[in-house]
Amino acid sequence: MNEEISNTSAEVLETKQASSVKDLCFIAVFTAIICVLSQLSIPMPAGVPMTLQTLIIPLAGIVIGKKRGTYSTLLYLLIGAIGIPVFSGFKGGIGILLGLTGGFLISFPILSLTAGIGDELGLKLCNKKSTGKALYYITLVLCLLIGATINYVFGTIWFMIASGNTFMAGLTACVLPFIPTAILKIIIVAILGPELKRRLLPILN
Repeated sequence: MNEEISNTSAEVLETKQASSVKDLCFIAVFTAIICVLSQLSIPMPAGVPMTLQTLIIPLAGIVIGKKRGTYSTLLYLLIGAIGIPVFSGFKGGIGILLGLTGGFLISFPILSLTAGIGDELGLKLCNKKSTGKALYYITLVLCLLIGATINYVFGTIWFMIASGNTFMAGLTACVLPFIPTAILKIIIVAILGPELKRRLLPILN
């Protein structure tokens, strides 16, 4: 009996270790992707660049889950904060986090978290109701909108404080030019995220 318990405990421990290693691998892979795509940016006159960060970060929350996706974003911020040039324009250091775009960067983990929550909640609601996939996508898009709104609000307020500008100046620099691309990114994430997750499901679990 004791031997059976020991064997069971060993199997559970091995499973947990394997799961932890897999989690670390997915976190590392998505952190690397975020670092690469962060360099694909378009400089804007007010100093807030247009990047693909807000595309890949919510995708991470959907594809590898809210927990692993958020960890990958936090790791990205940590790598950048210690000076490795992974932020937009091959920049790095704590000064970037405290600069004009710091509010957007610091609130990036919220994008992963809300996207992951939207995916999980949408699946639960979809399973309980007979409305098919419609309810799933409505829930996901709403959560993506909430995440994007928080990111823009936090980023705009931070920009206003860091630059000493007015609310209208912050709105013009941080929100208005990005509305079309933000809507496009949400649509792409809502379509691409669940499909990527479905295709990677065998190795994600």
